[in-house]
Amino acid sequence: MQDHPAQLEVGRPLAEAVRSTLRISYALRRVPTSHFHRLLPRPDVPQVGDVVVARVLSLGKNMALDLTGGRRCKLHPGDLIAGVFGNRYATLQFEGYARSNGDHCDLLSAGGLCGLVASKHDTVPEPSKLRLEGALGDAGGEPLRLQRFPVPAYAGLGLARPRVAVVLGTSMDSGKTHTARSVIRGLARAGVRVGGIKLTGTAAASDTMTLLDAGACVALDFVDGGLPSTYRCSVGELLELYRLLVDHAAAYRAEWVVIEIADGVIQGETAALLDNADFVSSVAAWVLAANDALGALGAAEVLRHRGITPLAVSGLVSRSALARREVEAATNLPCFAAPALEAGTLNPKLRVATAPAGLEAVDRERPALATPGLA
Repeated sequence: MQDHPAQLEVGRPLAEAVRSTLRISYALRRVPTSHFHRLLPRPDVPQVGDVVVARVLSLGKNMALDLTGGRRCKLHPGDLIAGVFGNRYATLQFEGYARSNGDHCDLLSAGGLCGLVASKHDTVPEPSKLRLEGALGDAGGEPLRLQRFPVPAYAGLGLARPRVAVVLGTSMDSGKTHTARSVIRGLARAGVRVGGIKLTGTAAASDTMTLLDAGACVALDFVDGGLPSTYRCSVGELLELYRLLVDHAAAYRAEWVVIEIADGVIQGETAALLDNADFVSSVAAWVLAANDALGALGAAEVLRHRGITPLAVSGLVSRSALARREVEAATNLPCFAAPALEAGTLNPKLRVATAPAGLEAVDRERPALATPGLA
């Protein structure tokens, strides 16, 4: 791709040649392109949510970029991308933070997260390297920040609350997203109107797209709350995000919402939610995804200490009939493979799950907000 140094002039409106070649990442899917007006000086000290233009210098782990529509686009050195600064926690990939080294930074995820890698899994290549060309600003010259573009808030509209099922796991890549989409598929096939939410993690198009493909009436994630990722968020921020997204799913008349929480039960933000009585009491059902029987046993014990008993175990361990029996013997919990969840095996247990009496407690402190019209 040809460079466009003349058009990339700080303080000037973006040239049409730049607009036509700019790869806009999935993490910016809620920012209207009409707001991409001019190039501003790059932030000296980047903050979470800062929207920037960067040029690809070299390719590493992430050789492609998830675009706003969900398509994965092959990257080449010299490409211009629009990304956003944020933090990443991924034990099997990168630990990274919303930082830069002068005008250089790393591509932390295929969803367009920018920052500097602090550590990585030994098997993972070095990150793709970026040069910051500047921050993106609106027509008034104000820097764009992701926090300005959440979905509308529907608190106080008297909408019927969906019941909430939470899928959590023993670790990254334990099969949580596949388990969540399988639970959604089972409910949707039974005629239940169900929404999907990825509450914590790092922006990735495949996570929400797979929930939609399974039959969710709406699929949301933290980007819809104005966050590029949730690593280092406070429990208060996570609860506000939870309220916002469940309210939004209610506006789509969801009867159930299946929520995936990233990483494992001992990860910081996940543990903070599990330690919050208001959050735990608002959940009607829990499903655990595990890599193996020992992990399932350990996670089940962690959850039981918090008064949580999953309805079932699934995830990677459930792909083996022998491992399923091992899980059931060790945990005294049923273990279902994805096809069983898709067939609705869990539905009878969900029908009798405890009603979400704790949602009122989660709502206690917030003001009533209402924005008309669905986004």
